[in-house]
Amino acid sequence: MKAQAALSVFFILIPSVCLFQASLSHVSMSEQTVIGRLDEDVILPCSFESGSDVVIHWKNQGNYVYSYYKDSDQLEKQDPRYVNRTSLFHGEIHNGNASLSFKRLKFQDEGIYMCYVGTSSGKIINNVVLKVGAFVTPVMKYEKNAINSFLICNVLSVYPYPIITWKVDNTPISENNKEEVGSLGPFYINSRVNITGSNSSYQCAIENTLLKQTWTGRWTMKDGLRKMQSENVSLSCKPENSFFLPNQDFIVIWSRVDSGNSLVLASFLNSSQETIINEALLSRNKEPINLHDFSLTLKDLRLSDSGEYLCNISSSKYTLLTIQTLHVVEGISGSPPVNGKQLVIALPRTIFLFISGLSEAISASLILFFVGNNRDKVECITSVSEALRPPAAECNCRTCEVFP
Repeated sequence: MKAQAALSVFFILIPSVCLFQASLSHVSMSEQTVIGRLDEDVILPCSFESGSDVVIHWKNQGNYVYSYYKDSDQLEKQDPRYVNRTSLFHGEIHNGNASLSFKRLKFQDEGIYMCYVGTSSGKIINNVVLKVGAFVTPVMKYEKNAINSFLICNVLSVYPYPIITWKVDNTPISENNKEEVGSLGPFYINSRVNITGSNSSYQCAIENTLLKQTWTGRWTMKDGLRKMQSENVSLSCKPENSFFLPNQDFIVIWSRVDSGNSLVLASFLNSSQETIINEALLSRNKEPINLHDFSLTLKDLRLSDSGEYLCNISSSKYTLLTIQTLHVVEGISGSPPVNGKQLVIALPRTIFLFISGLSEAISASLILFFVGNNRDKVECITSVSEALRPPAAECNCRTCEVFP
């Protein structure tokens, strides 16, 4: 009798298990990860085999994100956090698309989202892991005081915590100082190093591993220039091949650097092809733009023009800082011949201001020295003391124009 009872229970359980397995056979499950950016939009994917009587539920930790059934949205139970920020692609539902459009992402939106779709032909459950990152474009700044010069790599908002590396001539170094704000994120970070070698190249890289995005800043100093009053000088600024990306928007800013402040001389924005010139110092140019040369020419130099000049080329992926030091010395006009050298003041000559390949005529005077009253031999001097040297001494010559 007991055997018969046990046998009957056995046969009763078997159909129940089979029925449960049959119901599971119609459920498809999957999981994927989606990475979004703070304050931007993202799509959480979910697809199914099309059928009639479609029921769609998006949930996060038991909270309703979005619901659709009876051929219309059903948002009575929607969590307030998702109101006016989520939606379905209604025109694609009949094609098996239950993806969720998510707008204006917040860090609090991170988590696992479950997409449930039921139709007359089956059910699917799709889990989507949403991660949110932030990476506001960093900047590299060159600053100096009465004692030191230093570089700062700064990022206003980044998440998760980034990897920051400094190099001098491709050799890794440690930062001298770091300032951080935000214990949980997003993070504000200031990383600083002192410049100890003016002939070295400094590089800072900030990497966001979640967004797979890296920004690089580089600082270099060119050889100093020594010029006389009233001469013109060309300050070179050309992007390196590894930094120059023609399809990216970028801005070029020329400035003069003093302790504690800087004066902007000119700027160029490639997206609008707009050049802004400090009219008090320079003139607007009107020639076509050369995106490979942002050299700046200063006219009619004065002693007060001595100092450091900074060219800043920046995009979303890089910043290239180029420093050039200019030293302007006194010149003498109308002096009698000394040791066989005669000082001649040339007539006003046309020079050009170059920024982004632009040019506009500017009047200036160029001082030439004719040696032994021979107009075919021209020397370019950098100081009055050079003019007083004996003729046999070599002159530290620079390239000069010979006027007819």
